[in-house]
Amino acid sequence: MERRKFIKNSVLASGLTLVPSFLKAFETLDVKNIGYKRIVIIQLTGGNDGLNTIIPYRNDIYYKSRPKIAIKKNDTLKLNDDLGFNKNLRPLKQLYDSGDLCIINNVGYPNPKRSHFKSSDIWHTGSTNPKKQTGWLGRYIDNHGKNAHTAIQIDESLSLALKGKFKNGIATKNATELYKSLQESDFNTILAYQNSQQHLNEHNLGYLYRTMIDAKSSAKYLYDTTKGNTLSKNYPKNTLGNQLSTVAQFINSRVAAKVFYTSLPGFDTHSNQNNKQDRLLTDYADSVSAFVKDLKKQNNFKNTLILTFSEFGRRVSQNYSAGTDHGAANNVFIIGDQLKKQGLYNNLTTLEDLDDNGDIKYEIDFRSIYATILDKWLNVNDTSILDKSYSKLNFI
Repeated sequence: MERRKFIKNSVLASGLTLVPSFLKAFETLDVKNIGYKRIVIIQLTGGNDGLNTIIPYRNDIYYKSRPKIAIKKNDTLKLNDDLGFNKNLRPLKQLYDSGDLCIINNVGYPNPKRSHFKSSDIWHTGSTNPKKQTGWLGRYIDNHGKNAHTAIQIDESLSLALKGKFKNGIATKNATELYKSLQESDFNTILAYQNSQQHLNEHNLGYLYRTMIDAKSSAKYLYDTTKGNTLSKNYPKNTLGNQLSTVAQFINSRVAAKVFYTSLPGFDTHSNQNNKQDRLLTDYADSVSAFVKDLKKQNNFKNTLILTFSEFGRRVSQNYSAGTDHGAANNVFIIGDQLKKQGLYNNLTTLEDLDDNGDIKYEIDFRSIYATILDKWLNVNDTSILDKSYSKLNFI
């Protein structure tokens, strides 16, 4: 079989990403222990406007900069004497009041990029080096995947964040789809052909063939582990709600995964921003609320940490289309049962000292958040994964 044909046939029509050999360790790992910690990541793709999410309702600069799109004080959910939630985040306000949410303001990195692709790559790799080809979670898998620490993205394709040098995470919309797609594709035909052809060797099959064998084994594990635990119907019918319901099924089934990756697209609000963002923030808050309730019901929330980020914020000033253009620093949400710092981690900038583009300057490097999660939550050496030592924060 020609290598090119083999590679072509190896890519499933559904776009599911094949998994590396370390996932076989799933089959022998006992994860019934309730102490198995996990991280769930939610990316608000497109660049969410942080200023209309966490609103400085007493700041004159905010209202002068946004005469048409600024959120009125009466439409905010008060957090303190200066800041309030967008009213569409009411379910998140409940998490805030119960001590399950930490808001970190002014998060970014030096010399920010305002391209979706470049900035997303920086957040995914944890590096401003454009030559970096591995994700920060991919490197986590490279270093610790042999112990069945793995990552699952609830999507048809795998993002850079979960791609390592030697091992990758797995991308699938659900365990049943992955299992059946492997059964119904050319996958088994290729395996049968290989078994009947003794002359096919490492040179023309190599890593890809080994990966396919492990994919079949891992898909069966995920399918068998989750098939007795049906998806909850208590989630909103939107993109993120569907993804988080699948994540909850995995977690409540005790699937041996340490990282789950989800996303909600649509936040590139250059025009008619408020209507679009209102809908998206409602989808986000309702989905997260249902997810937390689901995990709490199964006693799994206390060992789950949820990180929400967007690749950049928006400009402080509105544009001529009742929207905002690409900005820089933004807010990050940390949700969990074991937070050491609850509520507002730090103050939002006064908006008096902006960069040359009219953007919020970063105060906290996002890699300090990564370093904190790696060190204090996943209990691994963050410096070896991030290739540099970053100061730790105190939210966990």
